[in-house]
Amino acid sequence: MCRNIRKLRQPDRAPTDQELRDAALQFVRKVSGYRIPSRANQAAFDRAVDDITAITRTLFSNLSTK
Repeated sequence: MCRNIRKLRQPDRAPTDQELRDAALQFVRKVSGYRIPSRANQAAFDRAVDDITAITRTLFSNLSTK
């Protein structure tokens, strides 16, 4: 998919907070179709990035290492 998203799939270490945020930002850009949202959409865009970052962090915390 995207280079930021591929960085998350490293078996030797957990993703950093910055890597999670970069991947979330890339995802929201792809899904929304906005590279930079308008002022009217900025809050919704930022909230989506924050939410996806948090849920991805939860996902990685809950994945089995086996």
